[in-house]
Amino acid sequence: MLVEIARLLLDLVFSLFGALLLLRVWMQATRLPPRNPLSQGVFQFTNWIVLPLRRIVPGVGGIDWACVIGAWLAAIAYLVLITAVVGVSPVSVFPRGLLVALVLVAKWGANLVMWLTLLMAVLSWVNPRATAMPILQHLLDPLLRPIRRVIPMVGGFDLSPLGLFLLMQILLIVLARLSLFFATL
Repeated sequence: MLVEIARLLLDLVFSLFGALLLLRVWMQATRLPPRNPLSQGVFQFTNWIVLPLRRIVPGVGGIDWACVIGAWLAAIAYLVLITAVVGVSPVSVFPRGLLVALVLVAKWGANLVMWLTLLMAVLSWVNPRATAMPILQHLLDPLLRPIRRVIPMVGGFDLSPLGLFLLMQILLIVLARLSLFFATL
């Protein structure tokens, strides 16, 4: 029972932290203004790892690689702690755990997209004028725009968030298989 509780807590903490690091990359890539409350909160939670990594890892091509490396390091730490909690030697994580950590970061990213899409869809029904809506639209529009070209509006309803949600679900299935493949190498 304690092992399951520890796994749940580790999964929650590391998934949220990894998602925040990936959200920081996403916000910077889409040029979300840094003076909004979401940006400020993400910066506060992630600066402790991102700022030291920026001294070593520069941003290239408009991508904050320090955040990406930080998410990957968080995934490695998560894998090491999970194996230790289960009772397996943390050394057994290496070297294939480095690949599994990459897949885990991709899972965190897909889950982040799914949750933000769901939040935007719910807010659009409940309170379309919510202060979070412009931020969500700014973040998700680059992903929804190509889907809107394929899925037309139906009766005034934009089904592109449903298409994006479905694509992220498919991606998560592929990533789960990929993770199993790397774990059995």
